[in-house]
Amino acid sequence: MRIADIDLGPRPLLLAPMEDVSDPPFRLLCKRMGADVVYTEFISAGGLSYGAKGSVQKLEFYEEERPVGIQIFGGEIDQVREAARIADAQNPTLIDINFGCPVKKVVCKDGGAGILRNLPKMEAITRAVIEEATRPVTVKTRLGWNDDSIQIEEVARMLEQAGVAALAVHARTRAQMYRGEARWQWFAKIREALQDIPLLGNGDATTPEKVKAMFDETPVDAVMIGRGAIGNPWIFRDAKALLETGEVPDPPSWEERISVVAEHLTGKCAWLGERKGVLEMRRMYGGYFKGHRGASGLRMALMEHKERDSVLEVLLNWRENEPEVQVPVGPLAPEAGTPAPLAVKPARLPKKATLPPALRERIAQRAA
Repeated sequence: MRIADIDLGPRPLLLAPMEDVSDPPFRLLCKRMGADVVYTEFISAGGLSYGAKGSVQKLEFYEEERPVGIQIFGGEIDQVREAARIADAQNPTLIDINFGCPVKKVVCKDGGAGILRNLPKMEAITRAVIEEATRPVTVKTRLGWNDDSIQIEEVARMLEQAGVAALAVHARTRAQMYRGEARWQWFAKIREALQDIPLLGNGDATTPEKVKAMFDETPVDAVMIGRGAIGNPWIFRDAKALLETGEVPDPPSWEERISVVAEHLTGKCAWLGERKGVLEMRRMYGGYFKGHRGASGLRMALMEHKERDSVLEVLLNWRENEPEVQVPVGPLAPEAGTPAPLAVKPARLPKKATLPPALRERIAQRAA
């Protein structure tokens, strides 16, 4: 499968853009586990055009993530156009437009899925981004605003004619949010509406078996994995193995799981700074340890600490299936006969992409 001139091979798997999840440290993990394309968190066009620190930081990525897409959203054409210029200057592999986010504060201003109520404006925003971009532009959207206004076939034809290089569709309406089952039957109708560009399927691809089912039961060219990857970057490895061999590998050992969590934490601290990295990592533990005996106790113990090394000390000394382990305040000392704690390598992250100085100055002037 190809997006423009980017060859992704047969049945590629993509990491969906997810707010507060798909940051550079997590994208690196998913890339190593087999993700063929990764996307940034969605970035506010208004935030970029006014130089908001958080929005600008989300533009950063590591070269090792490629192919990588920067996703932008917004309902004001001039702001989206400016955001496209800024994103394009970062030299990503792709620029993606978010026409699918269902969150109220986004859709109320025609951002995300809100634009599905105004298709002419959707086309105008798409064409504006394509005019500014020097690389392929893709779109992620939903079936429609609600069941009474599904026009996804018309939308697909419109976006392809406007010049998008690929279309990702979450097979739910905005009204559904994330409830109910994704309606994969729509993928066949969307595929018929498209002529040449790839269709990327999204929605309920939460296990390797469901990823394979989406490929087997629908005409999608690629599968985009979102919630199924949260706390489980191994889904890319496992889904690829299932597609290639018909078998799912054994789940990661406790040691491997702990090692990856420690790597994720270390990466977050290197990217965000220690304090913020430790705090933001707290929302990840539930996914990583879901289903393990004693998981709630481990999560509580990890959240007691605010320094990376203290968190790592708890994490690396915790034994699987030991719900009654009490974590002391001071240094941990394994009991006699227990395995030595895992070691964690210091963060040796690749070089980030940074904004060109002239563009960074322009953003600063706009924000002043």
